[in-house]
Amino acid sequence: MKQKIFIDTHKGITAVAVLTMMAIFRQWENPTAWIYLAMHGTYGLLWVLKSNLFPDKTWERKIGMVFGLINWAGLTLYWIAPWILNSNAIQAPPWYLGVCISMYILGVFLHFSTDMQKHTMLKLRPEQLITTGMMRRSRNMNYFGELLIYLGFGLLAMHWLPVLVIALFFAVIWIPNMLRKDRSLSRYKEFEEYRKTSKFFLPFLV
Repeated sequence: MKQKIFIDTHKGITAVAVLTMMAIFRQWENPTAWIYLAMHGTYGLLWVLKSNLFPDKTWERKIGMVFGLINWAGLTLYWIAPWILNSNAIQAPPWYLGVCISMYILGVFLHFSTDMQKHTMLKLRPEQLITTGMMRRSRNMNYFGELLIYLGFGLLAMHWLPVLVIALFFAVIWIPNMLRKDRSLSRYKEFEEYRKTSKFFLPFLV
């Protein structure tokens, strides 16, 4: 089966999982719980749409059932944040909600617009290095956007554990993927110049 099947099903049912937690802990009157549901739930749905409309070939590879289930189980670590939030009836202050929502919205824009640009340009010119638009200043703007997304709703739990989970995924999955991408792009003669004028991750910084 394709790896994206396991990823898409997990992300797609996130809203159901969060709603279940809200029901278990009776958090129907908690605005922070509803905001978390809106953010993480819509991200899951947007991911499934993206996977079908402009898929990333990284997740198109076929994998075995055991490895796929390990992938699925690993993604469940992201559900630690809503569990903490609902089980502890966390209610974040308004200013904090505003910061998290803004971070999430910016992340969605960066992540999805970068993936759309990459998909479209590779479809039109598959053998050309992409150095414009969203990828002009950062070679991994989509990952930067994804980090903002997960921090946006992960921080709503107001606990260190979800941040640790995000850092774990960043170190174990995202960084190796970004390094692998750089090695792949190095086959283009223009890459060395592009590497000098762009950042590995954070635009203008790192």
